[in-house]
Amino acid sequence: MSKAHKITIDGNLAAATIAHKLNEVIAIYPITPASPMGEWADEWSSAGQVNLWGTIPHVVEMQSEAGAAGAIHGVLQAGALTTTFTASQGLLLMIPDMYKIAGELSPTVFHIASRSLAFQALSIFGDHSDVMTARMTGFGMLCSNSPQEVLDFALIAQAASLEGRIPMLHFFDGFRTSHEIKKISPIDDATLHSMINDKWLAQHRARAMTPDNPVLRGTSQNPDIYFQARETVNPFYEKMPSIIQQAMDRFATLTGRSYQLFDYLGDEQADRIIILMGSGAEAVEETVLYLTQQGEKVGLIKVRLYRPFDEQALIAAQPETCQTIAVLDRTKEPGANGEPLYKDVITAVTQYFYHPAGKFKTMPRIVGGRYGLSSKEFTPGMIKAIYDELKQAEPKNHFTIGIHDDVCHTNLEWDNHFRTDAHNDTFQALFYGLGSDGTVSANKNSIKIIGEQTELFVQGYFVYDSKKSGAVTISHLRFGSEPIHSTYLIEDNDADFIACHQPVFLERYSMLDKAADEAVFLLNSPIGADNVWDSLPASMQQQMIDKKIHFYCIDAYAVASKTGLGNRINTIMQTCFFAISRILPEEQAMSEIKSAVKSSYAHKGAHIMDINFQAIDESLACLHAVKVPAQVTSQFEIPSPVADSAPSFVKNVTGEIIAGRGDEVPVSLLPVDGTFPVGTAAYEKRNLALEIPVLDIDLCSQCGKCPLICPHAAIRSKIFSQKELTHAPETFKHIAMKGKGFPDDMHITYQVAPEDCTGCGLCVDICPIRDKSNPEHKALNMSPQPPLREQEKENWDFFLSLPEYDRKALKNTTIKGSMVMQPLFEFSGACLGCGETPYIKLATQLFGDRMLVANATGCSSIFGGNLPTTPWSRNEAVE
Repeated sequence: MSKAHKITIDGNLAAATIAHKLNEVIAIYPITPASPMGEWADEWSSAGQVNLWGTIPHVVEMQSEAGAAGAIHGVLQAGALTTTFTASQGLLLMIPDMYKIAGELSPTVFHIASRSLAFQALSIFGDHSDVMTARMTGFGMLCSNSPQEVLDFALIAQAASLEGRIPMLHFFDGFRTSHEIKKISPIDDATLHSMINDKWLAQHRARAMTPDNPVLRGTSQNPDIYFQARETVNPFYEKMPSIIQQAMDRFATLTGRSYQLFDYLGDEQADRIIILMGSGAEAVEETVLYLTQQGEKVGLIKVRLYRPFDEQALIAAQPETCQTIAVLDRTKEPGANGEPLYKDVITAVTQYFYHPAGKFKTMPRIVGGRYGLSSKEFTPGMIKAIYDELKQAEPKNHFTIGIHDDVCHTNLEWDNHFRTDAHNDTFQALFYGLGSDGTVSANKNSIKIIGEQTELFVQGYFVYDSKKSGAVTISHLRFGSEPIHSTYLIEDNDADFIACHQPVFLERYSMLDKAADEAVFLLNSPIGADNVWDSLPASMQQQMIDKKIHFYCIDAYAVASKTGLGNRINTIMQTCFFAISRILPEEQAMSEIKSAVKSSYAHKGAHIMDINFQAIDESLACLHAVKVPAQVTSQFEIPSPVADSAPSFVKNVTGEIIAGRGDEVPVSLLPVDGTFPVGTAAYEKRNLALEIPVLDIDLCSQCGKCPLICPHAAIRSKIFSQKELTHAPETFKHIAMKGKGFPDDMHITYQVAPEDCTGCGLCVDICPIRDKSNPEHKALNMSPQPPLREQEKENWDFFLSLPEYDRKALKNTTIKGSMVMQPLFEFSGACLGCGETPYIKLATQLFGDRMLVANATGCSSIFGGNLPTTPWSRNEAVE
């Protein structure tokens, strides 16, 4: 038996653990969300970690996923054990080699963090579009629903592939499973040895191509024999389901964890069942357990093995009483009369019904539905809606769930308020952080601490924007005494604890919609405990009063500054969470946090650890409880996400996405071909900067380097006539032009967009001019943003109203001249301090009015085209 101790890991780490143990060559190429698997494998091999047979796996990064698949094909022909990890378009690039690998009966396992394909738009999030595209390759397909299953099925797939010679795609939902952290049971080496028969290894090596036993493999066949040759593999595919089931049975004997090719769960006399695969099955399981307790005769079939498709095993799993079946696909196949799993199920049941030994007295009615594309939420309320639909005399076929389709009206309506009893004794916590501020890392540490220091079951899931950094991240953490099957986000009115790590989020998100009655709200704010109440929007104050919410605050940035952590507040906020929640005794919690710090930062030296330890201790002294008054006192509300002057599309679509309400946008409002308006980043005022650059006009040399270096085009220059300053704000800074070639009355300004600046400080770093009497003071200096925000907003608006200078009169071969030109790439979602975007911005200044841009996938496609907004703009003067 495997050891009884538990580990707390995510799905990617689970897959990589087994893959590294059971292979000799690992060919990789990074792609979200599968990249961590390759990164783990590379790190372990670099550190000299050996596989099950005592050798260090050779990890090689190829030029693309096509190269990785080609390398695997070659390595397999040499008789080595090999694997890879990929997703989405990466898997598509592997498909040509996959046909060859399967056609040559070469055993291997590809681990897939399944992800959406790029149709009308790219998406990095999870569904089954990619693996369904590969279903004709001849690879077997085994689906995991949770991190525990990822660990287990990675081993089962490898054992079965070696025995049966059919290569396997082992897939699990991108992000929802690949990045979900849970407490699971590990697999020890003894179990691995027991599952992998040395005879299968010897047979694989004996089939290797070698000069000692030369053969020809990979001929060009003609019409006379090609068809017959394709049929020779039938016995292997016919045997494969039983080989996989036998591997599952051996695994159950060794570990106690039992699986079937099709696992049934629910009422033994169920008349309505749902069939699906992937993480959504976990949420259906939770819902079925609740509904059956209420007397509902419902059931669930979890599809484990999708290829080869064993229809007899599917039929055996279904209750004889089943009258209506909903088959759910996490993909869309445009133009088809149903999605892949639905068509496989309806074919299997129909064929079996007309078999002489048929199981069903009447043919079950089978309907298909689509759900969860691109990680769309799939909740118990939606699942109950499907079961309710199956009660109808004519249940809707080819339905959707989770969206509002006001065009073809495919969607089922669902009750957002429906809940199971799964979280009656579960602690649910939400943390709103900023991408790259350390919030997610701290919460991963928290999950690990709680998972490994208590008997509680844990779940951590992290909602990322696909911006490169500086976007909101929302951490969803659950802890409870029972296993957690909730593969959906914490819902409205359910969170016991909510932390806001960035005060600017008070202006953007209705965070307390998620709060349960008597929940805790922790706010990081520079405003002291005596006055922080008045910094909250009126609606948030009312929610705190109505829900009897307990309020705490801390100035985490002040603590970070005092202890030398700069802007890193993750350790501070983590300390506050443990101090307030008391999931662990405070002394033990602080000790565990410090152990996590030591583990994370020991390689950076004692000083880094010491300042983190100091910050932990200081946090407790600076954490304050705030008394919630009985009355609302706030004079402001959460503002509209975009200005009232914005175009209708920006208000109705872009603005809703910015506000976090994109799930409510109906089908009719979205472009049919993925075409979106440009220049929309200018409406998304993210207010990320704690500090912004302030110009000392008396020192400025007009060199133009600050707008040149700015990654986000958040500081710009213009040349204008002095007569344009009639209506200038009092604080608008400008100076007479220096140099030749300009009329005498011309002035220049360098103006920051305060709500678009990210505070990276590159403009200050590059500024060459220092005050001779005070060398620390430059022509540009960083100052706190909040006191300057309204003033500089007014200055920025005035700046935009100034006319653009005639391009023909500028020297575009100089920094000063080119920086006066209008940039057509502004306020992107690139990382703070990005070194790529200044060049893109410069290209648009020089040539943007006549550029046609084709962008391959990568950083530039994300910071340039990641919804809700795009920084690519237009030159209004040429319209």
